[in-house]
Parts: sequence; structure tokens; C-alpha cells
Amino acid sequence: MHKVLIANRGEIAVRIIRACKELGIQTVAVFSTADSEQLHVKMADEAICIGKESSRESYMNIQRILAAATACGANAIHPGYGFLAENSQFAAIVRECHLIFIGPETDTLHLLGNKTHARLLARKCHIPILDGSANPIRTLEEGLAQARDIGYPIMLKAVNGGGGKGIAICLDEDSLKESFFRTLEEGSRNTGSAGVYIEKYIESARHIEIQILADKQGNIVHLGERDCSLQRKNQKVIEECPSPYMTETLRHQMGLAAIRLAKAAEYINAGTVEFLVDNNNKFFFIEMNPRIQVEHPVSEWATGIDLVKQQLLIAFDNQLPFRQGDIHVKGHTIECRVNAENVFADFQPSSGVIRHLVIPGGPGVRVDTQLYSGVTIPPFYDSLLAKIIVHAPTRKEAIRKMRVALEGLVIDGVTTNQELLYVMMHNPIFVKGTYDTNFLTRAIQEELNG
Repeated sequence: MHKVLIANRGEIAVRIIRACKELGIQTVAVFSTADSEQLHVKMADEAICIGKESSRESYMNIQRILAAATACGANAIHPGYGFLAENSQFAAIVRECHLIFIGPETDTLHLLGNKTHARLLARKCHIPILDGSANPIRTLEEGLAQARDIGYPIMLKAVNGGGGKGIAICLDEDSLKESFFRTLEEGSRNTGSAGVYIEKYIESARHIEIQILADKQGNIVHLGERDCSLQRKNQKVIEECPSPYMTETLRHQMGLAAIRLAKAAEYINAGTVEFLVDNNNKFFFIEMNPRIQVEHPVSEWATGIDLVKQQLLIAFDNQLPFRQGDIHVKGHTIECRVNAENVFADFQPSSGVIRHLVIPGGPGVRVDTQLYSGVTIPPFYDSLLAKIIVHAPTRKEAIRKMRVALEGLVIDGVTTNQELLYVMMHNPIFVKGTYDTNFLTRAIQEELNG
């Protein structure tokens, strides 16, 4: 392994470059014309422009990414998250070009990318799934019939969706009619999805995900859970480990279920198995994300395992240097996603030049970001600016540490959700750990209404 091209941008590209450098691997950044001054471009050993600002002409353009890899002599490609990370066609072409794709096998990506196929696999593994459609739905009439059989409320999801895209909650027939074509179109635009599927919606649930690592020799471990229940419009905002909701019995059961599914899928590399947990401590599989997650630092700090390094080592045939019994979650970790958005204008994305920047620090504080003073935040991509991650011996101490970190963060030049994150760190329901997936939406409305 001598040169890795990172087919991504922003903080995840910076994160991968740092892991490569620590392993003595050369790095190649790709960038659009809008990103020429971004930090990942400056940090990499080489950088190649692959197109205009539109992601379809740059970060989603398979031909240009492969041309860049060939031109610079890279022998591996890391897709990060988003963009082409879960695209089985991209993975197949990378391998056909005799390059190493740092992620799961192509067949695995294809299997897990189709959510209805993944649900069927979970059922075969005797993992509970929510009531839902067995096959993709392509017409409104099919959707209405399925929803009547399942019973409202339901979730409408793009078959190949991910990252909170292509999802709608439908409380009745009218809302399904209103959402069907919009969800179908959004799924097609973001993921190339050929249809949608319907799943029973649990109104008061916890969103719990299990991080796994699997090598090519058949060794699979899980690194405990992340609680991702603080969401807005299916987009995660705050994550923590361990979950204040979990019991040891539930953690053990969900960990075994995640490993069972990964084995059945012949999974290799890093991945995340996502579940919903209801008020009766019953858990249900919803999907498996075959890539590194935005919130991976939570598991890294909780376990002391560098997930991105392990991704690279696994891709080059190294065995996992630990077994399940070696993995222990220590203390408490919380992550807040700092986004360029205006909370008071319906979370409208913000762009501009970072005029002044202060990054918080101190013991137990980590900030993953692409920001520096003078950099331009373009309006064309995801709004994530930084992830603040804190670690402390107890949850109470971690919350206090996050409050201090948010107080010390200064981002001048764009509008961010920093104030909302700070308010959430003081919300009594969050502090008690009794929140669910609907909590953040309710809390935002209460704050905006005074």
C-alpha cells in the first residue's frame, strides 16, 4: 500500500489523510473547482481537480475519479461516506481497474444497498424487523394497498436510500399521497433508487447502531453501540456512547445480532448495523450502512480503536489485532455535529468565508473539521462543518465538558447551529437521558416558540 486516493471532501477527507499519514501512506486528494482551497487539498501529498462545483460533475463522477487515480499512480481508493461510498457499481469498476476499494466487497454493497434485500437477510438471520413491504413499490396504488395492510403511521423510504435521504413519515392516507412521488424522486436524485418501500413507524423509539469491524480472514467484532436518537428530519445531530437507555442484556443481544448479520452478508471492513428500540426493549433491524459513519469518532474514543486505520489495514489483508473479549467501552463519549445552517430560518444552509476561528481544546476534547481562518464554505455540499467529540469518565462529566467546548467554539463568517447544540446540552430531558427520536423536533419547536 503506497498511495491512497480519497474520493471525498471535507472533514472525512481530512480524517482519512491523517490516518494514512500515520501509517506512512501517500495520499491523493480530489477536488472540485469550488474546493480548491479546502484543507484536504492542502494536506494531501497530491491533489487533482476533477470537475466543476456540481457533485455530479466532480465527487460523483466515476470516470473522472478513476482517471485521477490512474494519472497519479494510486493503488487504492477510500470513498469516505456519502457520494459514492455505497455505490456497488463504483466499487466494481475500481476493482476492475486493478485498484483496491477500501470497503466491503461489491456483492455485499449491492446486497445491503437494497434495503428490501437487507430486510430479507435480517429475517433469515432471525433478527426482528418491522412490518413492511417485501419488494420495492413503484406505484402509488401499490403503496396505498401496502400501507392499509401494515397500518398507519408508516415510514416511506427509498430502496437504496441512506444518510437520512429519501424518507417520509406518513400518518394517514393523505400524507402518503402527498409524500409518495416526492420521496420517490428524492431517492432517485440522491441514490438512483428504483423504488420505495414501506415500514411500520414507531413513534417513541430509540435509534441505536452497532459498529462492527470484519477482516478478510472471517474475524468479526462489534465495538458496542452509539445512541443516535437526537435527529432532525432523519438527520443525526448528537450521538453518544454508551446509550443511557441500554441494558447489558439488550447490548449483548444487539451485538450478537449485528455480528450474525455481518457474517451472513460475508461482510468485510467497517460497517454499522442500525436498529430501532421500542418502549418494551424490543429491537428491530432497519438497515446496515456498509461504510465508515460520520459518527465513527464516538466508537473510536469509547474503545480506543482507530476505525479508519483498521479500514486501511483490513483492505490490505491484515487480520484484526483483537478479538471480541479484548474490546471494552470506557467512560462516556458525546459528539455534536456543527452545521452551517440557520436554525431560525428553517435550517437554511449558510455559506461564506470563515473570518475568525477558535477551536476548543483541553483534555478529553477532539474536533474533526476542515475549517481554518480564511477558507470559503461553498453552498454546494453537505452543511457539516465540524464534529466536537468529548470523552469523560461519566455521562454527567461528558455533558459538562461538551458545554464548555461549545462555549469555546468560535466560527465567524457563517451561521451555525452551535446555539441549538448548547441549549440541548442543558435540556432536562437530554440530561436525564430519556429522549427518543422525536425529542429534538419537539424541543426545537418549543425553543422557537419561546
